Amino acid sequence: MEDQDIRQHTIAVLVDNEPGVLARVIGLFSGRGYNIESLTVAEVDDAAHFSRITVVTSGTPMVVEQIKAHLGQLVPVHKVRDLTLEGSHVEAELALVKVAGTGEKRVESLRIADIFGATVDDTTLDSFVFRIDGTSEKINRFINLMRPFGMVEVVRTGVVAVSRGNKGFS
Repeated sequence: MEDQDIRQHTIAVLVDNEPGVLARVIGLFSGRGYNIESLTVAEVDDAAHFSRITVVTSGTPMVVEQIKAHLGQLVPVHKVRDLTLEGSHVEAELALVKVAGTGEKRVESLRIADIFGATVDDTTLDSFVFRIDGTSEKINRFINLMRPFGMVEVVRTGVVAVSRGNKGFS
């Protein structure tokens, strides 16, 4: 069955840093019904005016190949790499997690944060804002453990990724 082949892929795209490029990339996904699970973008070469877009999406091998082919046809796109297929790569994201609670719930949320390596970025008498980074799975586990202690808000950056080894993107 084809549904069994649906896998998550992390795709890195090197583009010109100019107005409208991100809208064109997003339009490609939405116009064809492809889902974006995570999206990050930032300028990576100010001299060349290049930005890097990291997109996490899911699909069958055929759908992912179509996505990469369509991305490669966009004029401001210089390079498309499927980091998932290329092999070993490092992925990370950052999250800020606000937890409101007092008494024992407050103490327990601090204990769990310490176990996960989260730091306290802000505190009041009845709340914390924790900063945690790492894999999406680690962040998901932390968020799920914080829910019973009064989690009130989560903000996530989205996945950034880089291939391992001495080979660069360009």
